[in-house]
Amino acid sequence: MDLTNDEKREVQALVAKGEALPEKYRWKLFAQPRQTELIWPGKTSEVTNVVLPFQVIEHVDEPRVESVATTHDLFATGASGRQSGGWTNKLIWGDNKLVLSSLKNGPLRREIEAAGGLKLVYIDPPFDVGADFSFDIEVGGETLTKEASVIEDVAYRDTWGNGADSFISMISERLHLIRDLLSEEGSVYVHCDWRVNSHIRLVLDEVMGGHNFRNEIVWRRKGGTALGDMNQLSTAYDSIYWYSKSDKYTFNQIWRPAPEEYIEEQFRYNDPDGRRYMINVMRSPSPRPNLKYDYKGFKTPPNGWAVPLATMQKMDSENRLHFPDSKDKQIYKKIYLDEYAGQQANNLWTDISTLKGGAVELVGYPTQKPEALLERVINASTNSGDLIADFFAGSGTTLATSEKLGRKWIGCDLGRFGIHTTRKRMIGVQRELKKANKPYRSFEILNLGKYERQFFAGIDPTLPEDQRRVESNRKQADYLALILGAYKCEPMNQSPPFHGRKGSTLVCVGPIDSPVTRSLVSESVEAALKIGVNSVDIIGFEFEMGLTPHAVEEARDRGVRLALRYIPKDVFDKRAVDKNQVVFYDVAYVQVETKAKTLSLTVTLADFGVSYRQEDSDKIAGEMRPKGSKVTVDQGQVVKISKDAAGTVTREVLTKKWTDWIDYWSVDFDYHSKQEILTVTAPDASGNMVHRPQWTGGYVFENEWQSFRTRRDRNLELTSAAHTYPAKGKYFVAVKVIDIFGNDTTKVVEVTI
Repeated sequence: MDLTNDEKREVQALVAKGEALPEKYRWKLFAQPRQTELIWPGKTSEVTNVVLPFQVIEHVDEPRVESVATTHDLFATGASGRQSGGWTNKLIWGDNKLVLSSLKNGPLRREIEAAGGLKLVYIDPPFDVGADFSFDIEVGGETLTKEASVIEDVAYRDTWGNGADSFISMISERLHLIRDLLSEEGSVYVHCDWRVNSHIRLVLDEVMGGHNFRNEIVWRRKGGTALGDMNQLSTAYDSIYWYSKSDKYTFNQIWRPAPEEYIEEQFRYNDPDGRRYMINVMRSPSPRPNLKYDYKGFKTPPNGWAVPLATMQKMDSENRLHFPDSKDKQIYKKIYLDEYAGQQANNLWTDISTLKGGAVELVGYPTQKPEALLERVINASTNSGDLIADFFAGSGTTLATSEKLGRKWIGCDLGRFGIHTTRKRMIGVQRELKKANKPYRSFEILNLGKYERQFFAGIDPTLPEDQRRVESNRKQADYLALILGAYKCEPMNQSPPFHGRKGSTLVCVGPIDSPVTRSLVSESVEAALKIGVNSVDIIGFEFEMGLTPHAVEEARDRGVRLALRYIPKDVFDKRAVDKNQVVFYDVAYVQVETKAKTLSLTVTLADFGVSYRQEDSDKIAGEMRPKGSKVTVDQGQVVKISKDAAGTVTREVLTKKWTDWIDYWSVDFDYHSKQEILTVTAPDASGNMVHRPQWTGGYVFENEWQSFRTRRDRNLELTSAAHTYPAKGKYFVAVKVIDIFGNDTTKVVEVTI
């Protein structure tokens, strides 16, 4: 440390006063980096290392149970079509920082390694400070704009709270975790644009090592130029940075498609029956050698034959093409089998179009990228059967493309609607592959559930259960203060089971790590009646299945207005609470009917109800200009509010029937057949961290039949296909309904076969 005595005294005096040191001391007090380093306020070398158990909440084995499943040895499936072994693809709902840390340090790491290791990560993080993460929903012929959830809004927008500094901090920590999770042969591709590309390049150099930089790919968004400010040049491209983890990375040369032009050169074709023909083939306009061959004795079919390159390559692999013996044979073969496949791709991609309104793959999700773009990335850096991940999965483009190309995948996203959109998309891909008699993998949907909530509340989820219970009790006061504050009610002491009061309504807060039970509901109603209160709100993260509408109706019959409301994860973000943005939604209710015949059963969706509210309809009407209109949600209905030229306001209900609220529903015909087993990481008696399997007491929803709406098909089946049971007996049937906002409600019924 090269400080003069005066400088040492100055530092001591400033530290004693609690004042900041002048800039010059940055380089005098600390060792200088050996290479160029990116510095920003708040930079730290600390990376999250928490390990939270993953909860499997759904398993999708087959797209539709009524279809005859085909056995594919590649994926180790059984006679029923269900995958019986090997890797199961994973769609994870949660904060990708916690997900990455838990994958890297937890028991799932062993599954990843057993699947060959993570070979490719593609991420398209939010790089637009003004990005709009709302989405449009079609209801009753109108379009409802659903705003992003508070937790998405805070996570994405407040990523930019300190400008580029906070964005760099976010992406740097995730890239450190991704690097450590990658296999030695792995690569990472980061998609960005002009807003952050200079920052991301420097972060990648620091995290991955500048020597592992492979390419900056420039994707000219064909058909998607952004006009922007007319006083400057328009923006026409995005950047994709490709870095490998080491010099052992996978790379497959990729080719750009050739123009669809034909030439008169003729290829001799030997038909299995011995007849010989000449064929015209597709070519690119690149130069070719002047080849002259003797075609004597070969006949041309009527009008000639024109075949695409893929057909010709197949003929060649079957030894059905005749190449003349000459010194030019290898040149001849290379030109027509390789060069005419197209040109070798460089890092300027100009031939991939953005998605337009009529594109089949569009799912109505903001920032959705074309599958052709991901197909090129995946083909370049992976081989068939490799494992790929996307930790900003959005609508699931990376995952859908991976499935179609025969790769394994992991996807993660923070948004509930993104997870639901991806679920539908992947089932659609499964259906396509199954129809084409091609193999596909099952996938499971996971989250961090109560363990994520415990982590947010400051409770260490890795502690043994008895210690965790003690810590939970110690944190109980803070937990209740947080929830009651977000719910805007006054705390109540010494009034069990109630924790607060909101006007004339008593409020009971459910536990952080378990569902609100029927017994807690009954206890709350009884307690309210004893003290003469006729209004009760019970709020919780989870509710015992089947509570609504029966519990609400029973309370009403006894003179108590009962509301059951979900606590959103948003409450754990102080900024969301401070901004008064946290919304507690009423628990929806589902009614189903079952019909048994011999050993078969069908399930019919009979009713569904919600109580959502998005905006104040009176306020909207008051602020609306004449001849204006807006679609919103009020009192459990989607409504269109309009104002005519004279200022008269009309209110049209668009959700005219209960089915208008449903986007998707599915059935598990034997719900108790698969226990939910968690692998919990905790210290043993010697203090070593070990992984232990543990039954949660719950079950995994096995998605065996489903019906859902798509952008192109708005129809919804209300009765399932018949399911055949192996034997008579009692079974539990679970029905999951997902509404147009992506929120799910599950109903379990017992049936006798």
